[in-house]
Amino acid sequence: MAKVDVFNMLNERVGEIELPDGIFAQTVKEHLFWEVVKWQQARRRAGTASTKGRSEISGSTRKLYRQKGTGRARRGDIKSPVLRGGGTVFGPKPRSYVYTLPKKVRRLALISALSRRNEEKHLIVLDRIELPEAKTRHVAGMLSKFGIQSALLVDANNTALVRSGRNIPRVAVLEPMGLNVEAVLKHDHLVLTRAAVAAIEGRLSR
Repeated sequence: MAKVDVFNMLNERVGEIELPDGIFAQTVKEHLFWEVVKWQQARRRAGTASTKGRSEISGSTRKLYRQKGTGRARRGDIKSPVLRGGGTVFGPKPRSYVYTLPKKVRRLALISALSRRNEEKHLIVLDRIELPEAKTRHVAGMLSKFGIQSALLVDANNTALVRSGRNIPRVAVLEPMGLNVEAVLKHDHLVLTRAAVAAIEGRLSR
């Protein structure tokens, strides 16, 4: 197991912690990032795009002119797709974009993302995050101590942290069970508490 320093909120070293190699020091499999992020984004798609076909357009069904003898092309009713205001051919209809992805793939992708941040030295472990009150300035001040502008903060059952960090651009706060590949890759730094490390280890060591 690799040992990393543990800091307090003032960027002062207060100890060290062992990170399991099976989670934070694995070979990074970048091709899994694309697979899992695409899967995550597909699950969020609303799928509400919709167009009207010729049977759904309001208008008369009267044939515009007779079939033969006019010298012009054949024409049906005014709702024909080739006319302005007519129905749409093969247009989108409400649908679900959700599909399944093996749990093993999702797990390996998250391990690769955590290993990438640790490999880049962009993984910071804090002893704890205790805020006197739910104010944005407390989290912003803590991040400025570390010289961080883009960070994903992970802590367990910390309502004050969630409320304090949600208004800071390029900063997100998640519970350990909500940690995901897209969130890790979206932010330059990953900040974990001791409690979060233990929770992540319990989640990914199964």
